[in-house]
Amino acid sequence: MGPIDYLVVEYPGTRPTGEAFPFLVDLVDRGLIRILDLVFVRKDLDGSVVAVELSDVTREGAPELAVFEGASSGLLGQDDIDEAGTVLGPGSTAVIVMYENVWAAPLARAMRRSGARLVAAGRIPVPDVVAALDSLEAAGAGARQ
Repeated sequence: MGPIDYLVVEYPGTRPTGEAFPFLVDLVDRGLIRILDLVFVRKDLDGSVVAVELSDVTREGAPELAVFEGASSGLLGQDDIDEAGTVLGPGSTAVIVMYENVWAAPLARAMRRSGARLVAAGRIPVPDVVAALDSLEAAGAGARQ
């Protein structure tokens, strides 16, 4: 298997627009990722967090999401949903996606065969990279003056 990642994406209101989901489907179709779990959750105004059936989301005006029906490995549990709920705003909806990075599986297998082991991993948020690049550009412009 390749590395496993997850995303918790919050949408204001009761449902996502669906605009980003074709891009997720494209990643699956190209064999770059494999969806292990995809769960919609809602955080009510009283702070309670509940899973929302995908069939309810598709019936409420997002039929393009039906392609994700059955995307459940069982790895994503209620404790994960509850934890995701701690970062959601009241009255919002979120999607939790757990996926395998299929593109990395051959590399991971080769590293395991050679005795290598992953000792650290992380992700740098895009706004941080943009800010750092802007800072470098500003410093370079200042040095040229």
